[in-house]
Amino acid sequence: MAAIAIVIVSHSKQLALGVRELAAQMVQGQVPIAVAAGIEDPENPLGTDPIQVYEAIASVFSDDGVLVLMDLGSALLSAEMAIEFLPEAQQEKVYLCEAPLVEGAIAAVVAAAAGRDIHQVMAEARGALLAKATQLDVISRPLSVVSPITTNIESPTREIRLIVSNRLGLHARPAAQFVATAARFQSQILVRNLTRNTELVRGDSINQVTTLGVRQGHELLITATGSDADEALAALQILFANNFGEDNVALNSPPAHHEVTPITSGELSGIAASPGVAIAPVVHYQPTHVSITEYHVNDPDAEWQRLQAAINTARQEIQAVFSQASLQIGDAEAAIFDAQLLFLEDPVLLEAAHQRILDNHINAEAAWQAVVDDVATSYRALEDSYLQERVDDVVDVGQRVLRLLAGNAAANLHLESPAILVATDLTPSDTAGLDPTKVLGICTTSGSATSHSAIIARTLGIPAVLGVDAQVLHLADGTLMALDGESGRAWVEPESDILDLLAAKQSAWQTAQQEARATAHQPAITRDGRQISVFANIGSINDVQVAVASGAEGVGLLRTEFLYLDRTSAPTEEEQLAVYQAIAQVLDNRPLIIRTLDVGGDKPLPYIKIGLPEANPFLGWRGIRFCLDRPELFKTQLRAILRASVGHQIKIMLPMIATVTEVRAAKVILGEVQAELNQAGIAFDAAMKVGIMVEVPSAVAIADRLAAEVDFFSIGTNDLSQYVMASDRTNPRVANLVDALHPAVLRMVQQTVQAAHTAGISVGLCGELAADTLATPILLGLGLDELSVNPQSIPGVKQAIARLSIVESEAIVASALQQDSAKHVRELISTSITPPA
Repeated sequence: MAAIAIVIVSHSKQLALGVRELAAQMVQGQVPIAVAAGIEDPENPLGTDPIQVYEAIASVFSDDGVLVLMDLGSALLSAEMAIEFLPEAQQEKVYLCEAPLVEGAIAAVVAAAAGRDIHQVMAEARGALLAKATQLDVISRPLSVVSPITTNIESPTREIRLIVSNRLGLHARPAAQFVATAARFQSQILVRNLTRNTELVRGDSINQVTTLGVRQGHELLITATGSDADEALAALQILFANNFGEDNVALNSPPAHHEVTPITSGELSGIAASPGVAIAPVVHYQPTHVSITEYHVNDPDAEWQRLQAAINTARQEIQAVFSQASLQIGDAEAAIFDAQLLFLEDPVLLEAAHQRILDNHINAEAAWQAVVDDVATSYRALEDSYLQERVDDVVDVGQRVLRLLAGNAAANLHLESPAILVATDLTPSDTAGLDPTKVLGICTTSGSATSHSAIIARTLGIPAVLGVDAQVLHLADGTLMALDGESGRAWVEPESDILDLLAAKQSAWQTAQQEARATAHQPAITRDGRQISVFANIGSINDVQVAVASGAEGVGLLRTEFLYLDRTSAPTEEEQLAVYQAIAQVLDNRPLIIRTLDVGGDKPLPYIKIGLPEANPFLGWRGIRFCLDRPELFKTQLRAILRASVGHQIKIMLPMIATVTEVRAAKVILGEVQAELNQAGIAFDAAMKVGIMVEVPSAVAIADRLAAEVDFFSIGTNDLSQYVMASDRTNPRVANLVDALHPAVLRMVQQTVQAAHTAGISVGLCGELAADTLATPILLGLGLDELSVNPQSIPGVKQAIARLSIVESEAIVASALQQDSAKHVRELISTSITPPA
């Protein structure tokens, strides 16, 4: 066996370590892999160091050869310089390879583990994009990247046929096991995907095996020619029988608790992704996929500027989607678009795209597509299912930028009448933009119940069945379909008995919803007589109409950012006035709490220069800090709010307050605006109340001092949880820590409520926790006066309040505050609720 070593050179240490871990998993550590990445500069850690590269090569040097893979142009310079430090005898055995870093590393280690010589290993690394190119139809058939297929007529040929049953087919790790096993034998192993009718490829080539596109349920033909053919096939058969050591649960198997019934005529079986019944004509939706052609450019700097402009526009679009999604589906689910924004700001990705344009003189579209493909492939290769689902978001963002580069308008789905949407797949952006009154159901040929699109569909209340047979794509628009998102089944032109059963189930569900809506228009009163105000979080005139229809007793949070985003200049005073008045008019004298502009840092405005990017925008120039530094922008908004207050119950709420000084400074500016309006003879509510968001730990610590300055508190548990736990909820490694039911967060809420009530002011909660009915007894027991939730959650929250008493809720809180984790708090709640008498 060859003892070839691999060295990974990258500007990013995290990227290099990730690639090494991924590659090492393919061969279980059989191949020495060294990393030379990043530089020791906390302020600017991206870079390469020739000495570090030299030390990495020396640490794994082998007379059989060392293959060096690099990510960007200057990494090549460092590698070339490092080789010069080696003795001449060793220099000849170090090979710099231009293969793609992620795919090349995987292919190289598998080939090295299989005993290939250095030149064969390099060939495999260079051909590492073969699988991707084949699956994207960039090439029509597998290409030979190692020695061609030969047959030995003197040796017998044996063959077997096997069905692939592991969940994800022959993805990276199973393919690597297949190749490693095949390489142990003298016989030549060839394999063909019968399901996809591919050509025969070499079983000892990771690239060729991967090009077969083997998925769960596919049938393979494997042949072995040579003296140990029977032993080779037996070893491969064991791999398949053991599912390559993976879970054998089928991706499209129905949940175990669902009753399995015989398949009837016209019935399609799929994945139960979002419960509910839909009966309607089908309408096909085909998202616009931008095709890329690579071409040479004479001015790479101009191409880089084009790409930057498209990325900036994409950022604005995603911010608008995020703002709308926060209102429609809640902050927790909308956080996926926060993650998309972070993807656009990834310095490693941007640097890779920039370098491709400069080094290769290629157009922006081709460079961007290449780096997006690299990221998507690296996610797909991961074993963590949560991270695998991020591929949808990567592709979503990638296509958005490509669409902007191509100058194409965004694809909008406007249905004239209610229908069931049929598609190959839906991106998170596609799904978040659906109108539940028009899209009654979703039926796709791909997707999973844990994808972001499925989560959004459930939040919107749209029944969904995913992963059905592709024949559904050939249905004519207008064909009647019925689907049951609870059982994961759909029916094309269903028989009358099926329609009757589903209609009865649908009717029962609608009746339950109507009862909830009816209850929602009544006050939320606990069993022992305490009334709790239930308000809505909104971000537009449309949202306030939905809120009132859902039983909102007022608006606890009007996010005004929607007025400022997706435009080239700030909204005028008159524009804002018109919106505030229109919302107040719909509320018909119900309370309206308007939060002043909360942007900056992680939510920049394109027409406001913020200087250098912030290393940690969540701790940066945002919220009230931004407004105090832009007093004219702040005054314009305050004037509009004050003018709209006449005849309405409007209150002002200041975001991101961390100090008493900030509150006082904001009140000074408010006083100046009031004086200007008085001088101009313009009417406003002089007694309008002013409150603050409590979402920073310092605000909790000085809550008694802040309570003396304002008229009310509103606790924002989304940000407060992140700051208290020092964890970013968009970071999968620490997101589990960001739980508002953690006793540490609950104690902060308790302290805030106590300070507010001692000062004689009211306190509400407008974070995502308010919409979680499991948390309702905790919030009641902590003494909150008001809960503000997304409009869709109002009926459920009111029902939860009506089932509880303050006495039992306070008892639950007393125990919850003594727990040591959010998990234990949830368990406590689940076992402590007393059913109503």
